[in-house]
Amino acid sequence: MMDEYRRGWAHRYLREAKAELEAAQKIPYMAPSLMIEAIRKARNAIYYSLGEPASIEVLVRDELSKPKPTNDVILRFLVEMEKTVQQLAEIEEINDDAVMKQAGTIVQVASDFVETLTEEKVDN
Repeated sequence: MMDEYRRGWAHRYLREAKAELEAAQKIPYMAPSLMIEAIRKARNAIYYSLGEPASIEVLVRDELSKPKPTNDVILRFLVEMEKTVQQLAEIEEINDDAVMKQAGTIVQVASDFVETLTEEKVDN
């Protein structure tokens, strides 16, 4: 059961992630940073929908340092999302089209994830 506080933050981060993607399409010179921010906000939406975000973040960071991946599908997904955020943050020149597609997919998956856990549709 998710409390209203976490539900509210999960929905807020998801709305903001979608808005960042829209802005990235409209403002090309800011697109790289907006897309990375959209992915981070999508990640935060998932963290809030799963539980205490700080605890989830610790789990993900611990898992990142392990040589063998976990069998837990959700944790593996969160680790891959974190790796994507880290990789994009380090790249100097971003292929906007490829990253836009990847960011859009991540935000959509986060949206599906949050909407499933909260049993509510998130409006833009």
